[in-house]
Amino acid sequence: MVLFRPVGLQELRLIAASGYRAFPPRLPDQPIFYPVLNFEYAEQIARDWNTKYNDPPCGFVTRFEVDDEYVRRFPVQIAGARVHQELWVPAEELEEFNRHIIGRITVAAAYYGPGFKGEIDPNTNLPAELSEDR
Repeated sequence: MVLFRPVGLQELRLIAASGYRAFPPRLPDQPIFYPVLNFEYAEQIARDWNTKYNDPPCGFVTRFEVDDEYVRRFPVQIAGARVHQELWVPAEELEEFNRHIIGRITVAAAYYGPGFKGEIDPNTNLPAELSEDR
């Protein structure tokens, strides 16, 4: 199953550090890892939320594939409108979830808000600090 995950720059740095193979552990106050089922929903969060409320003000949509049989254990949750479909993976199961990712996590889109001060690689549209990791 192809899934998407909106992330900020700090989380993207940790994904890059894994070789684009895993999502970082959740923080103590984050009991759930929630990948989403469609690009449109991930884009809304990355573009409309992360670029306004993250520091630095930017958001990214990651795209990845997870083994179908494994991912079926997590029921689809609707978090608002019908397009807001996500899976709720308990934080303590994220390491196992990462083992079921097929291939690499890719960056499908990048958004930058007012006040973003980093250098952006024109070829990848990613912060220059990450462009070599892709």
